[in-house]
Amino acid sequence: SKIGDLTVSEKLIEQTGVIGEKLEINAFEKVNAPFVGSYIHAGNKIASIVGLSANIEGSDLAAKDVSMQVAAMNPIALDENGVDSVVIEKEIEIAKDQLRQEGKPEEMLENIAKGKLKKFFKENTLVNQQFIKDSKVSISQYLKSHSESVKVTGFSRVGLV
Repeated sequence: SKIGDLTVSEKLIEQTGVIGEKLEINAFEKVNAPFVGSYIHAGNKIASIVGLSANIEGSDLAAKDVSMQVAAMNPIALDENGVDSVVIEKEIEIAKDQLRQEGKPEEMLENIAKGKLKKFFKENTLVNQQFIKDSKVSISQYLKSHSESVKVTGFSRVGLV
């Protein structure tokens, strides 16, 4: 793989000279997509990559903005379909327990819990999150402003502890 005009191996050697420390890659995250963009947060402690379904005009900006969203908001999945069923069941049970403590009738718990689950998806899945640069739109709406057909195909976020 290349980073600009250099291979990853050449870039590591270059950065070793700049930093003065030996660098090694012991793990990596990969996103396969027609266009992949990235963002590295100030301080170099958090980085993210985002794959887009097409290389459209403005892909660089769109992918960087969505990568920034991933770095800032740390979504658990791309959309509702990517959320593990164990997480969904746990969130429903948490919601039901809270509702019971509030004294809600047992027959209403399931429907109210489903509403709370929708809120959970909106806050924790990338395409449904409010865009951090404009809270009036979601990530999917932001992408539609660039192109009706472009979608996020995948993302990854890494951070140093």
